[in-house]
Amino acid sequence: MFPVEKIRADFPILKRQVNGKPLVYFDNAATSQTPKIVIDAIVDYYSNYNANIHRGVHALSQEATDKYEEARIKIQKHFNAEKAYEIIFTSGTTDSINMVASGFSELLEKGDEIIVSALEHHSNIVPWQMLCKKTGAILKVIPMLQNGTLDMNAFDELLSDKTKMVFCNHVSNALGTINPIKEIIEKAHKVGAAVLIDGAQATPHIKPDVQELDVDFYVASAHKICGPTGVGILYGKEKWLEKLPPYQGGGEMIETVTFEKTTYAGLPHKFEAGTPNICGGIAFGVALDYMNAIGFDKIAAYEEELLQYGTKKLKEVDGVLIYGTSKKTAVISFNVEGIHSYDIGVILDKLGVAVRTGHHCAQPIMNFYKIPGTVRASFSFYNTKEEIDIFIAAVKKAVMMLS
Repeated sequence: MFPVEKIRADFPILKRQVNGKPLVYFDNAATSQTPKIVIDAIVDYYSNYNANIHRGVHALSQEATDKYEEARIKIQKHFNAEKAYEIIFTSGTTDSINMVASGFSELLEKGDEIIVSALEHHSNIVPWQMLCKKTGAILKVIPMLQNGTLDMNAFDELLSDKTKMVFCNHVSNALGTINPIKEIIEKAHKVGAAVLIDGAQATPHIKPDVQELDVDFYVASAHKICGPTGVGILYGKEKWLEKLPPYQGGGEMIETVTFEKTTYAGLPHKFEAGTPNICGGIAFGVALDYMNAIGFDKIAAYEEELLQYGTKKLKEVDGVLIYGTSKKTAVISFNVEGIHSYDIGVILDKLGVAVRTGHHCAQPIMNFYKIPGTVRASFSFYNTKEEIDIFIAAVKKAVMMLS
C-alpha cells in the first residue's frame, strides 16, 4: 500500500481550500507542490547561515558553501553523473537550454543541421531557432504521429553527417508521452551528433541515469521535483563542458582578471557567474532526498494507478477526446466536444480543482491536432483516487453547464 495520506501530511498547501472547496491540485506538470521539509530548509538557510558562498573565510560563508556543494553532490548521485563538476546550477530548464545554445553558437557553421522533435516545449524550440539565425545552421523537425509519439522512421531519414545536435524532451509536457530517448541518443551518436534531453517533465516521475543513457546534456528544474522555483541544473559531459565557452561573464567564473586578459575558472564555476540561488540549490538537494526516501519506483507505480483510473473515469464523460494515447507519465490532456478548454478550466477552478488549460507552451502540438488548446490534468504521488472522483464530477458539471 502506497502511504499517500502520510505523504499528503507533508504538504501544507494541500490543507487549504479554494472557493470554499478542498483544493484538488492537478497542475503538477506546471509545478509541483513543496513538502514542509524543503520549506524548512529554505527558512533554515535565511535564519541561520545566510551568506555568500565560495568567497568568505568566516563561518557562515563556509557553512553555506559546504551545504551548497553537498547539494551538488546529491544531484550528481541522483542523476548518476560521473563527476560532481558536470552538474551546473542554473535558474532552471530554460536557462540550461539557452546556456548550451549560446555555447554552440561558436561551434556551428553555416549549413550544419540540428534536429528538434515536434513534441517540444517552446523553451526547447526557440533557443535553437535563434541559434540557427545567428549561425546559418538549419533546423529540422522529427514529425509526430496521431497517437502523440515521434515518427522514428522519419528521424532516421533526417540524420546525416551534417547533423551536429539533436534536441528532444524525455517526456512531453503537453501530452505526457515518454519519448524513446535511449534510441534517439544512440542513433544521433552514430552520426557524431551531440544530444540534449529536456528532462523537466520526466524527472518528477523517472530517475534518469545519464551515464547509462550516454547523453551529452540533460536539463531539469527543481520546481517540478518538489523543490523551489528559480533553480535547476545542466548536466553536461566533461568533454562538452570544456568545449563550450562561458555563458556569462562576472564574478566566480574567473581565474584571473586584468584589463589586458581574463582567464576562466574550471568546471563547474566557468558556467556559474555571479551569486547563485544558494538556498534554492540547497533546497533542491533536500527535495531529492525526500523523493528518494519514498522511492521513484514506488512513485511511478502509484502514479500509473492514478493515470489508469483517471483515464478510465474520464472516458465515461460524453464527448471527451484524449490526446496522446501511447506510453506516458501521469498526464491526461483532453477536450470535450463543442466546449473551449478555458471555459472548462474556469468552472473547475470554482469547484476547487486546479488544472491547466491552453496550448501549454507547445503550440506546434496543438497545430498538429488543429485545436487551440486542451485541458491538462497532471497527477503527482500526493494525489488520490478520491480527488480524481471530485475532478470527474466537476468535469461533468462543467459539461452540463456549458452544453
